[in-house]
Amino acid sequence: MRVKPKSASGSLLELVFIVAIALGLALGIQAFIVKPYKIPSGSMEPTLVIGERVLVNRIGNNFSDPKVGDILVFHPPAGADSDANKCGVPGQGPFYDGPRSRIPCTRPTQQRSDQNFIKRVVGGPGDRIEIRDGHVIRNGELQSEPFINACGEGSECNLGEITVPRDHYFMMGDNRGASDDSRFWGPIDRDWVIGGAFASYWPPKRIGTL
Repeated sequence: MRVKPKSASGSLLELVFIVAIALGLALGIQAFIVKPYKIPSGSMEPTLVIGERVLVNRIGNNFSDPKVGDILVFHPPAGADSDANKCGVPGQGPFYDGPRSRIPCTRPTQQRSDQNFIKRVVGGPGDRIEIRDGHVIRNGELQSEPFINACGEGSECNLGEITVPRDHYFMMGDNRGASDDSRFWGPIDRDWVIGGAFASYWPPKRIGTL
C-alpha cells in the first residue's frame, strides 16, 4: 500500500503543533516544577556570585517545610526592598543598641514585596536566633558556617536574640557584611517561599549542586 506524502501545509501545521506543545510544557515546568533564577547581587557570596544562574525547585515547596541550611528564593516583606527596611511591629526594628547588639524585628510587615530575594535559612519556627560578629547562635549554640564571608565590624554583625514565630523563617545571606536580610526586616512568612535552589547551571565552571 502506498503512503500518501504529506502536503507542505500539513507538515507546517504539524511543526507548529509540536512547537506549541513543547513551549507549553516548558512554561508549565517553569511555573510549577523548576524555575531558573539569576543571582542579582553579591549577598550570597562566596556560595553564589553575581550573574550566576540557579535552578529552583517549586514543587518541593508544596510537600515539605524548609530546613536550616536551605537556600531559598522568596518574596521579602513589603518595605524590605527599600532603604526604609520596615518592620511589622511598630517601634521595633534593627535599631542600634550599643556596641554589641541591635534590637531585632520580631515580625515582618503583613504584605509581601513583589520582588524575589535569595538567602539561606538560619532559623525555623521556634528557634532562638542571635547574631555575634556575623555568626549565628541558634538555640544557644554557635553554628558551623564555613561557607560565609566574614562580617567585618559593622553594627549589622550583631543582633539581639529573637524567637522565630510559627510558620516563619529567619533568612541571611552568606556574605554577612553585605546582605539585606532578616536582621533588618524580620523573619519571612512560610507562604512567601517560592522554592529551594538546588543546583547551579551557569557559568559552566560553577555547574553543580548547592
